[in-house]
Amino acid sequence: MNRMISFKLATCVLLASFAIFCFQGQASAGAIKDSESASHADTAATQVVVKIYEYAGVKIIQFNLGVLSHYSYMVVSGMDALVVDPDRDIQVYLDTAKKEGWTIKGVFLTHSNADFVAGHSEFAKVVGCPVYQNKDSGAAYKISALSDGQVIPWGEVTLQFLSTPGHTPDGMSMLVFGKDDRATPKAILTGDTLFVGSIGRPDLMGGTMAAATLAGMSYDTWQNKLSKLDDGVVVLPAHGAGSLCGAHLRDEPSTTIGTERKTNPYLEHKGKNDFITAVLEGLPEAPQYFKHNAEMNREGPPVVVWNAPLPKAPALDPTLTDETKYYVVDLRDAKSFAAGHIPNAVNIALRGRLETWVGIMVPWGSKVVLCGSPEEMKEAAFRLYRVGYTVTAAVSFDEWRAAKQTVYTNEPIVPQELYKRMQDGTAPVVVDVRLPTEWMGLRIGNVVNMPLNQLSVLAAKLDPNEPVVTVCNSAFRSSLGIGLLERKGFKKVASMVGGGEAWIEAGLPVIQPTGPGIAATQPKRVINLPDRIDPPQLQRMLMDLPGSFDLVDIRPAEHFKDYNLPGSRNVDIADLITNALYLTGAGPLVIVDRDGSLALAAGGILSQKTQRQIKVLFGGLEAYWNSVEMGDPIKVVPLAPGTTKVQPSVPALPVQPAPQAPETPKKKSAGC
Repeated sequence: MNRMISFKLATCVLLASFAIFCFQGQASAGAIKDSESASHADTAATQVVVKIYEYAGVKIIQFNLGVLSHYSYMVVSGMDALVVDPDRDIQVYLDTAKKEGWTIKGVFLTHSNADFVAGHSEFAKVVGCPVYQNKDSGAAYKISALSDGQVIPWGEVTLQFLSTPGHTPDGMSMLVFGKDDRATPKAILTGDTLFVGSIGRPDLMGGTMAAATLAGMSYDTWQNKLSKLDDGVVVLPAHGAGSLCGAHLRDEPSTTIGTERKTNPYLEHKGKNDFITAVLEGLPEAPQYFKHNAEMNREGPPVVVWNAPLPKAPALDPTLTDETKYYVVDLRDAKSFAAGHIPNAVNIALRGRLETWVGIMVPWGSKVVLCGSPEEMKEAAFRLYRVGYTVTAAVSFDEWRAAKQTVYTNEPIVPQELYKRMQDGTAPVVVDVRLPTEWMGLRIGNVVNMPLNQLSVLAAKLDPNEPVVTVCNSAFRSSLGIGLLERKGFKKVASMVGGGEAWIEAGLPVIQPTGPGIAATQPKRVINLPDRIDPPQLQRMLMDLPGSFDLVDIRPAEHFKDYNLPGSRNVDIADLITNALYLTGAGPLVIVDRDGSLALAAGGILSQKTQRQIKVLFGGLEAYWNSVEMGDPIKVVPLAPGTTKVQPSVPALPVQPAPQAPETPKKKSAGC
């Protein structure tokens, strides 16, 4: 019998149930590289062309800003260019248009982005082009308002705009048609509505709209609009892997409607409630700056003076170390920071996701002071405009040292030395500052997990007088953790050099999920299946435990009328697998059919959706009849007048009422 079993690799849930043990040198450093360590290259901080999609009469240029995992686009037909979801620093689009001889005639915003400040104000000033946006966006600036289904000509082709709420209520996608086919779109720019392998998270509205409401909108958007598109339509999203605007995004710049239809784990949920539950489950905490960026984008961000000189520090004295007045961000690498830094400074290295980590760690409205080389501080100030931060002052560490001010130092520890001390019992407290899912998946030993974004609060559990070593994957986050702990009064803090990647490269043991016959780096699958019960077991349940479970019979109504078990109710199989009411109940749900095949399939589907115990009669009513009824038939006794029915544990389910069975079952097959 063929059975279809669906499952989702939800890492943050599954890893918690793994059997974990230590092994020597079996993992590779590449196994724990994350989006943070992958964004340390110089090119990650600048927009680069990822791919050019060419169709009849139109081309779409896709740009990627690696440190924000942000895709923006130029849609060009003839010599007319439309810029979609541009970054605040718009020079790359201006330079590209100038080089190619294109004229930028408009900007399209798919929604009010939360993770970066968009470039629409900059374009309005420099180019004077219109800003196209959903008429319901609530924008405080002048827009060319778009309605659902509106079509506009663009060069030699047409563009159609679809209202696609879900991530935000004002979400809007854009269909791009080629001049050779005005009926079937070539591509759709989906903004944050649909990603590669994911969808936009619905919890970034700052409490102005319930996340479940938006998730329901996302379901409707897919079911009623996007799913109606041809499988070959290319999907071009606004974000890729590493973005916090969604969860579990795949590391690919584009996809197709057909691919997402088959592989997107969220879209496999056919029921609306199941979809909403899946979308809301396991979302990472949103950075605190998101709501402020979204508001800036709705209001119209102030135009930036990009080449303005950096302001000098007000005074090189202890005032600068007062964390109630300033937030000092040290841009240097971990080694330089450990060798000496301004007290209470936090090391958010320039070579990494500077924008995101400042947005996560530095409270909005703080007076930000940068510390680094002149070149580092200039680049950092430029990049922080992308997420709405303005620099208050800048000071090099050499200036601070020359002023004979207090300097904090740390003594980094190499993996080999830390391992030796862990073995002989002299190791300090080791704090892993990664996310719980990372810590559960692979760690360097018996270490405590305190995620970086909660470290300032969780540090109260530690003794500030005892030495602490922070660790992460690459030492970027662990070095950041040093400053956070020092701001809480810790005196002996160090970071492990090179992070977990260096630990593994040194051949040291790690704790990692594994099991017999499973490769150390292979995720373990958890497949929920229904329990199979045989006829005698079901007979005992009927006799000994009446009223403690729900018994549903999914055969056709005429077969059910001819013969049925006491207390069973006739349910259409389509209703059983789509109605969320069957997913809850005080006791097990028992499914029966003719021969067990359809019941097992239905039970398998329900088992993926609920923690409720699902049981299936093995062999169906044929087996029950032959095993139980032919020996000593169970009489189906009609209820006497005035007798009260036992209420099922699932209330008010919309099922067909069970016709009253005859007093004694006829000796015939179970609905064959």
